[in-house]
Amino acid sequence: MAPQVYALSQTPVTSHAFNADRTKVCISLNSNEAQILSPKGSEWVVNETLSEHDKVITSIDWAPNSNRIVTASQDRNAYVWQETPDPETGKIIWKPTLVLLRINRAATYVRWSPKEDKFAVASGARAIAICSFDEENNWWVAKQLKKPIRSTVLSVDWHPNNVLLAAGSADLKARVFSAYIKEVDERPSPTVWGSKLPFNTICGEYSSPSGGWVHAVGFSPSGDVLAFASHDSTISIVYPSGPAVYNIRLPALPLVSLTWTSENGIVAAGHDCRPLVFSGSEQGWQEAGTLDDSKSGGASGSGFGAGTPGRLKSGAFATFRDADVRGQSSIGGAGQTDTKLTTIHQNTITSVRPYEIVNGEVTKVSTSGVDGSLVLWDTNEVSAITGRLGAAHLR
Repeated sequence: MAPQVYALSQTPVTSHAFNADRTKVCISLNSNEAQILSPKGSEWVVNETLSEHDKVITSIDWAPNSNRIVTASQDRNAYVWQETPDPETGKIIWKPTLVLLRINRAATYVRWSPKEDKFAVASGARAIAICSFDEENNWWVAKQLKKPIRSTVLSVDWHPNNVLLAAGSADLKARVFSAYIKEVDERPSPTVWGSKLPFNTICGEYSSPSGGWVHAVGFSPSGDVLAFASHDSTISIVYPSGPAVYNIRLPALPLVSLTWTSENGIVAAGHDCRPLVFSGSEQGWQEAGTLDDSKSGGASGSGFGAGTPGRLKSGAFATFRDADVRGQSSIGGAGQTDTKLTTIHQNTITSVRPYEIVNGEVTKVSTSGVDGSLVLWDTNEVSAITGRLGAAHLR
């Protein structure tokens, strides 16, 4: 089945999140507003605009059961949006509730917990705000995970037990924290990450293989395995009970987002402009191919760039390569090269999210990117990457 491609905007889609039945999607177009879109024919049209933030919205998440949206922004705030009848007109509107994050730098990433009674907000303040609802005062309050974070937190992901939280940071580390809140959570059962879990307990800390920012983190469906992607063009899979860490080095540009599709499969994407598929088990992991079946990976060629992926195969890259290596420039000349990429996404993929789940496995994923596109991919449609699998280093 061919990917479904929707050109939403001429500006970057910084974040997207679907509602439970996939009839609506909430997106941010690199601005201080979030838009709720619904399908109309072959297009997605704007239904409502959520306007409360002062600066760019960095992340969005939509709780499937409670139908609440949470947005995080560079203005250091988060808002929880809930459908409520307007007291004057009776019309159903999205009402915002401000969350007191107590951070002095931008909020960078937000995710609801599995039970939807908490959410985690990463920030540039070297802290993660764990937010829960205070029934007595009717507001959202935050407790902060701080130590030993030494730089901006770039991503978070919840463990299925609703207590453990993985975080990737610009201090070159992926960590697993306990976000246990006594007033909210039941005492969790022991896991491979530990049994005693007071708030801010460090249950695991892992370094990027070559010292890169950790852009993305994710627990496997069971919660027993952690994956993280770094700016050194690696993806790492951690088995804490092993202990074993598998690092796959990519001859491509860095990944910035990932999602597990099953206990043995991951889809990740980033600056290379196409989703890559990884498969494996506790015995080892490898790059299995790509969901983008364009001909870029299998194109014939020789010399520098042959068999390379996505953006490294583009005319734009060839132009800069020639200028750098050979001192040649075709910009503006008769020999000007085509700058269109051979991938479906024409710029960095900023987010990969599960779209359809059947029998506990993700059968479709959605991606959004700097090119303003939203694409739905069938995870079973994996194309081999000619000349690349042998280049992926596993250790």
